[in-house]
Amino acid sequence: MADMANDNLIELKHVRKVFDEDTVVVEDFSLDIKKGEFVTFLGPSGCGKTTILRMLGGFDVPSGGEILLNGDDITKLPPNERPINTVFQKYALFPHLNVYDNIAFGLKLKKMAKKEMDEKVSAALEIVDLEGFEKRNINTLSGGQQQRIAIARAIVNEPELLLLDEPLSALDAKMRKEMQIELKNMHKKLGITFIFVTHDQEEALTMSDKIVVMADGEIQQVGTPEEIYNEPANLFVADFIGESNIFKGKMVGKKKANFAGYTFDCVDDYEVGTVIDAVIRPEDFMITTEEKGQIKGEILSSDFKGTFYIVSVLSGKNEIEVHSLKNYDIGAKVGLCLEPDLIHIIPYDTSINHYEAMLGAYEVERGLPVQFADFSWDIDPEQIFPGCQVEDGVLMDAHGKVIETEGMIVDAFFSPDDLDLSDDAEAGVVTGNILSFLYVDDHYQYTVRSESEEDYVVNDEDLWNQEDYVSIIIPKDKVVYKIINS
Repeated sequence: MADMANDNLIELKHVRKVFDEDTVVVEDFSLDIKKGEFVTFLGPSGCGKTTILRMLGGFDVPSGGEILLNGDDITKLPPNERPINTVFQKYALFPHLNVYDNIAFGLKLKKMAKKEMDEKVSAALEIVDLEGFEKRNINTLSGGQQQRIAIARAIVNEPELLLLDEPLSALDAKMRKEMQIELKNMHKKLGITFIFVTHDQEEALTMSDKIVVMADGEIQQVGTPEEIYNEPANLFVADFIGESNIFKGKMVGKKKANFAGYTFDCVDDYEVGTVIDAVIRPEDFMITTEEKGQIKGEILSSDFKGTFYIVSVLSGKNEIEVHSLKNYDIGAKVGLCLEPDLIHIIPYDTSINHYEAMLGAYEVERGLPVQFADFSWDIDPEQIFPGCQVEDGVLMDAHGKVIETEGMIVDAFFSPDDLDLSDDAEAGVVTGNILSFLYVDDHYQYTVRSESEEDYVVNDEDLWNQEDYVSIIIPKDKVVYKIINS
C-alpha cells in the first residue's frame, strides 16, 4: 500500500535501461518528484532524458530498478493502466478528426456520457485558451495551436502526471517563448505534476521548479534553477548551463583562491593547497579602468548582441568573456573586478584519468607487462616498484624479497596535461571519439570515449570537433602507478 505520509508522487529507484544487451542508456538513476512540481530533465541529445520519460509513461520497461507512483510499484504496468499522459514532440494529433474529437478521443474510449464529455472538452480548451475551437480542422491550426490541442487532449483525462517530451521544439523562437509562459500558467491552473524534457537551457531555467541535469545516462545535478545556475556541481553543469569562464587554480589561504594569475577573496572555504576550478559567469565581471582592476587585460573584441555586448578580454594567456552594457574599443587597456560571492569554486575532480590495469609476469627481455582495457605495454618495473632489482631474471624488492607481479592490480594515472591528440590512428595507444569539450584557462579540455567505453580527459590547445575520431598519445614515463592489491 502507498505511504500516505509521503508527498512524493514519483520515486525512481536505481533505474537502469540497456538496449541491444550492451548499450547502456540510463545508469543507476534515482530521483524523487513531489506532487505538483514542474520538473525539467535537461541535457544534450542522447543523455537518456527521453528514455526516462518513456519508462515513466510505460512505453519502455526498465532493465533494472523500480518506478513507484504514490508508493505503488508501476515498473511493469502498461501505459493505459497508468494515470499518466504524454505530450509528444510531434503532437501525434489525428488529422482526420476535428479539435473536439481529438481532445475527446480518450474519453470516448472510456464510453463517457456525451454531456460530461462536452464539459470536460470545454474545460480543457479554456485552460489552453482555445475556447470555441471545437469544430476547427486540425490542419487549419498553427503550430502553437496544435501544441495546445495536444496538451488539452492530455489533460482532459485528468492525469496525476503530465509528461512533455520537447513539445516546443517545432515552434519558432517567438512562439516558443510565449508557450513557455503559457505552459507555466497551465501548470499553476491544473496543480498537477509536470515532467518536461528539453535540451534548451533557457527553457529549463524559465519554466522549472526543479531541474535535473543529465549527461551520459546519469544525473549530474538536481536543484532549483537558481541553484543550478549559480552553484553548478561540476564543470559539465557549469559549461552546459549558460556561458562560463573556467579557470584552473589553487586555494592559497582561508577563502582565498589564486587563478588567472591573481589572488581573489571568495566565499567557498577549502583546505589550502586544494586544486580547484573557478567558475565565473560573463555577466559577473565588472569592467573598470586598468589601475582599479583585480585583473589587467586588453580588449580583443566587442560584439553587440541586442541587449548587451560580448566583450573578450585577453589577460596573459587567458581569454575572458564579459557581458557588458557598454561597448569598448579593440586594444583598450581595462581592468576586471569580481565580488567574492560571484566566484564559484569547484574542487578539481581527482578521479579523472585513473584506470585499473593488470600486471603480467616480469620478463627480462620485455620488462613488466601492463594490461589496460584499451591497450597493453611493457614498462620498466622501477616505475611501480622503486628500488627494485633483478637477480638471475627474478624481480625482487629493495629488501631482496621476490615480487610476484602476475595478476597484480594497479591504478594508473594519466595527467590530462601530459596527453596529446592526433588524427593519425596509429600515432597513439588509444583511439576514440570526442564526447565533449570545454574551454578552461587557455586550452580546451576534451573527453574522449574509447570503444571499450573508457573516458580519457586530454588538455589540448588545438580546437577539435565533437565526434572527431582521434588517437591519444600517452607517454609511458609520465604515468603514475599505485598498487591496489597484490
